[in-house]
Amino acid sequence: MRTATKLVVRPMRLSDVPQVIEVERESFPTMWPPTAFKRELQQNRLARYIVVVEHDPSRRPAISGDPPPHEPHRGLGRLFGEIRHLLGSDDDEGKQPLPPPEERPELVVGFIGVLMMVDEAHIVTLAVRGSHRRRGIGELLVISAIEMAQRAGQGLVTLECRVSNEPALALYEKYGFQQVGLRPRYYSDNHEDAYVLTVSSVMTRRYQTLLEERRAEHARRWGDFPVEVT
Repeated sequence: MRTATKLVVRPMRLSDVPQVIEVERESFPTMWPPTAFKRELQQNRLARYIVVVEHDPSRRPAISGDPPPHEPHRGLGRLFGEIRHLLGSDDDEGKQPLPPPEERPELVVGFIGVLMMVDEAHIVTLAVRGSHRRRGIGELLVISAIEMAQRAGQGLVTLECRVSNEPALALYEKYGFQQVGLRPRYYSDNHEDAYVLTVSSVMTRRYQTLLEERRAEHARRWGDFPVEVT
């Protein structure tokens, strides 16, 4: 990684949506319908989305003389557009042409979504760009989500996780999550079960000390990144 590159953790913006859709599609290719991120940001008062963005000012989009993408049949396009509207999909955003990742001064490399309920923070999604996995970005997003819950006074953090996803389960265990239930056939793509994971003590001094230790360990290994989430 070049020295000019840096990572920043911040709230998701509308301008991030095309890249976030790109990361979601890469991470969950069988997911349907895709998440309606624009609607989530604009209309869902409970939703909070955090992104990790890689900044590299040396990147410059290349000037391309390629023709625009082929326009689909208007009748079918209108029909599919109406279906996407009914499903609340941001698919049109995902179809907007993006420069290659290596040409983007700001590259979204991961995101996490949290629903801030009355008495709990529920993590609903987490994804990291394939080229940036095993660099501590998923862990950084988990830390940021827990810290956001703490600032909101939410003592309980919950999520679902595939029973086969051993790396994710190990990460969540590291941050005090415990298995409290099972949702049979929870995932629609292959009907895999999901564990219900909970950590119910994030507001206690003991847990705050644990989180501070884990964050310090992460910073020593991966670097200390600016966090702009409030």
